[in-house]
Amino acid sequence: MARVSINVDHVATVRQARLASEPDPVAAAFLAELAGAQGIVVHLREDRRHIQDRDVEILRKTVKTKLNLEMAPNQEMVNIALGIRPDMVTLVPEKRQELTTEGGLDVVLHEETIQQVVKTLHEGGIAVSLFVNPDPKHIKTAHRMEADYVEIHTGGFAESRTFSKRREEFDRIETVAKLGQKVGLGVHAGHGVDYQNVFWLRNISEIEEFSIGHSVISRAILVGMERAVREMIELVNG
Repeated sequence: MARVSINVDHVATVRQARLASEPDPVAAAFLAELAGAQGIVVHLREDRRHIQDRDVEILRKTVKTKLNLEMAPNQEMVNIALGIRPDMVTLVPEKRQELTTEGGLDVVLHEETIQQVVKTLHEGGIAVSLFVNPDPKHIKTAHRMEADYVEIHTGGFAESRTFSKRREEFDRIETVAKLGQKVGLGVHAGHGVDYQNVFWLRNISEIEEFSIGHSVISRAILVGMERAVREMIELVNG
C-alpha cells in the first residue's frame, strides 16, 4: 500500500495572509503525523510566500516520520538544505508569478545543473527526488542523474475535464511509474490529488507514496486536520 505524505504549505498560506503567528504549520504537521501521515512536505519558496525558514528549522526538530523539503535547484536553497538536513529534498521548478507549481522540472534541458545539485545533496547525506512530468525522457534522465526518487506530476490528470482526457493522462502516469520502478527509482506522485481522483491513482501499484496538500488542508478547515488526513489515508489504502 502507498504511503501518504502531507504538505502543510497552505496552513502557512492562511497565516501569512495576516502576517500572524497562527495557524502554525508545525502544529498541523504534528496532527497529520498523529493521524497516520508517513511524511511531512514543505516547499520553501524563494519569495517565502508561505513556509518560512523558521518553519523548516522547527519541523526538522519535531517531525517524527520523514521531512521532505521541496525547493528550487539553486545555490541558496542547496545551502539551506545542507544546513537543515531534511530526510529528503524534492527539486521542483519555481516561478515567482505562478500560484502553484505549474509543471515538472525540465531535467532534460537543465541536466548538467540539476545533476550537480543532486551530487552536492548526496554528498551531504540527503536523498533526492525530482518532480517531473509524466514523460519517459525525464524518467530516464533522472535515472542517469542517480536521483533516488521521481515524483510524477499528476496535475494534467487532476485538471482533466473529460473522461477520455483523464484516461489519457492516467495512462501516461502509469507508463512512467512502471518505467521508474523498472530502472530502480522510487516512484512518488503528487499535485492535484484529491478525495475523488485518488480512486484512480491508487490502482497504480508502482506508486510508493502520494504527496498531498491542498485538498487535505481544504478539508481540514471544515472537519479538522486529523479527520481529513485519516480519511485520505483510508482512501489511498482502499
